[in-house]
Amino acid sequence: MKKLATLLVLAIAITTASFASNGNGDKTTYNVDTKASKVYWTGKKVTGEHTGYLNLAGGEVFVEGKEVTGANLNMDVTSIEVTDLQGEWKDKLVGHLKSDDFFSAEKHPVANFKITSYNNDKVVGDLTIKGITNEVSFPAEVKVDGDVLTATGTATIDRTKWDIKYGSGKFFSDLGDNMIKDEFEIKFELKATASEGTTSSK
Repeated sequence: MKKLATLLVLAIAITTASFASNGNGDKTTYNVDTKASKVYWTGKKVTGEHTGYLNLAGGEVFVEGKEVTGANLNMDVTSIEVTDLQGEWKDKLVGHLKSDDFFSAEKHPVANFKITSYNNDKVVGDLTIKGITNEVSFPAEVKVDGDVLTATGTATIDRTKWDIKYGSGKFFSDLGDNMIKDEFEIKFELKATASEGTTSSK
C-alpha cells in the first residue's frame, strides 16, 4: 500500500511538471510591423494644440508565456509629421520640430524606448530622445493573439527633461500667447508578429 501511494505521488508530480513546462515558459520575440505601427503626439500651447505622428524604425517585443518581459522600440524622428495643418504652415512647423529647437532630427535621427517592466497594465521603461534618457511610466494594454501582438498606451511627459526648452515658461519669460506647455502626449499604437524560430521552452 505504501509503495502504491509513493508511485501515485510520483505520477502526480511528473504530470504536474509536464503541464507546467508546456507553454508557460515559452519565450517569443515579436517584430514590430513598421507599416502598421505609429507613434502619435499632441503638443499644447496657450492658444491651442498641434497633433502629428512619427513612424517606427523597427523594434522587438519580448514575451514569456503570456507576459511581456521587455521591448526595444526605435522611432524615426526624421519622419515626424503634422496632421492639423496643411501647406506652407505645415511645412514650417515640421521643419521647426526637426530643428535643434525641438528634436534635432539631423543629429539624433532615432529615438528609443526600452520597456523594462509591464505589470498590472502599466509600462515602465527608458525613453531616449536627443541622446538623453529618462524613465517613464504609463498605462498600456497589450494583447497577444497567436502570432500577432498589439499594444496601445499613452504617456504624458515633460519635454524639458530631454532638453526641448523652446517656448517653455520655465526657461523664458514674457512669452505671452507664444508659450508652449512643457507636457506633451505620446500615444503608441503597435502591431508586431512573432519571429520564426524564436519560441523555446524552459
